[in-house]
Amino acid sequence: MPEDILEVINLKKHFPIYGGILRKQVAAIHAVDGVTLNIKHGEALGLVGESGCGKTTLARTIMRLIEATAGTVRYMGRDIYKLKGKELRKLRMEMAMVFQDPYGSLNPRMTLAQIVSEPMDIHGLAKGEKKKRRIMELVKKVGLASFHIYRYPHEFSGGQKQRIAIARALAVNPKLLFADEPVSSLDVSVRAQILNLLKDLQEELELTLLYISHDLSTVKHMCHRVAVMYLGRIVELGPVEEIYDNSMHPYTEALMSAIPIPGQKRIDRIMLKGNVPTPINPPLGCRFHPRCHYSEPRCAKDNPELIEIGKGHFVACRLKK
Repeated sequence: MPEDILEVINLKKHFPIYGGILRKQVAAIHAVDGVTLNIKHGEALGLVGESGCGKTTLARTIMRLIEATAGTVRYMGRDIYKLKGKELRKLRMEMAMVFQDPYGSLNPRMTLAQIVSEPMDIHGLAKGEKKKRRIMELVKKVGLASFHIYRYPHEFSGGQKQRIAIARALAVNPKLLFADEPVSSLDVSVRAQILNLLKDLQEELELTLLYISHDLSTVKHMCHRVAVMYLGRIVELGPVEEIYDNSMHPYTEALMSAIPIPGQKRIDRIMLKGNVPTPINPPLGCRFHPRCHYSEPRCAKDNPELIEIGKGHFVACRLKK
């Protein structure tokens, strides 16, 4: 059984809101509010949920691109929030991210070669001919041609830009790759190409992948396990087949019922009532209870924790005990 490469324990990230003449904190956005999960070596874990539920914030907090409010993140047994200086710098080579928007994540004043080589320059990994060979290797690995290396981002299509972003992420030989909705801003015609590229690279390079998406069909194609997030918390976690075929949390059931079936009209679609509550003042008890069609009075009082209801299948719902 593969060991955990990443362990997240009760992680929280609250963004303060200031007001008044003295600019005192008057409230906070509970973007991530007590997330616990793990990722095993070589695994692809999908993180799904509606826009604004905290998926991207969770990934950036895990990577320590933003500092956590509370909680623990252990990478290969080490608490990354206790690392400083050279140890933290070394950790930066172990993790990499492919951002959602390839148009905004690439420097328009740098050529492809400069973009891909920048992480190598920062960490002192290669110079001279060795660096040139490494650039060419990465460019070919992501499906681009050698003559592309002197071009600027505006000379590439959206799909090609995302290939450049993937090459840059791989430049430091990371073990853990975060893919933050890597195909959501791309044309439908190139999405499958980028997803297959990521899947092939994960197997070839033995990468561990955290794949963030709101497209449940791509998650099923890419991942071994799925974590469902709602309003800053994980509400269901388990193997991809189990989640898709036997989802237990009411929110997960609603998400699965929204997956389109080609050539058919879904008659089992679950329409959620109301809107997503504000993360500034989230509901007490189960955060999903105001929109849940199974809701009972106790759901507004009790805060359900993730409990294991099957092998590796966890759900945070009092009604599923």
